Amino acid sequence: MADQTFIAFLRAVNVGGRTVKMERLRELFAELDLRDVRTYIQSGNVFFSTDAGVDRAALTRRIEEHLAAALGYQVPAMLRTVAELAAVVDADPFRDIEVTPDVRLCVVFLSEPLPADLALPHLTPKGDLEVIGATATEAFVVAHLIGGRPTGNAATAFGKAYRGHGTARFFHTTEKILAAAQKG
Repeated sequence: MADQTFIAFLRAVNVGGRTVKMERLRELFAELDLRDVRTYIQSGNVFFSTDAGVDRAALTRRIEEHLAAALGYQVPAMLRTVAELAAVVDADPFRDIEVTPDVRLCVVFLSEPLPADLALPHLTPKGDLEVIGATATEAFVVAHLIGGRPTGNAATAFGKAYRGHGTARFFHTTEKILAAAQKG
């Protein structure tokens, strides 16, 4: 059976005092019999191969349970194929956004779709995060710096009604992750 390459976007890695060396993260994925394990930068992006047609939900649970047991805390994982990530980048969801020194473009990788009643665009009460669009698996957030500083986490821009998990990456970083994944 052919291999399928995934990118695991991990939440809660190397933030808030939870430090994991990338070598250790690669070892943990290899312990699950995942192949060709590589990491990209220190923010919890892991490339790996497994059998094509694998049950993604079951694989996600296996990864999350293994990481929690090894690290002692929950690490939500959002898995995407290289083709799925390429579709996000190719869609260029921020093409109409003017980038200024006070604007950051973020892709939030979601564990489940946003609530159906979340009207888009959605602006947080502080006005610092604006969800401009979404698919079933990603949300596209424009972060507005206030006083030159970020004030919110793009993965929390949906409010308490969202019961899933999300992890954010800057759009330019998402493009670099895709390029690294395509190099294999």
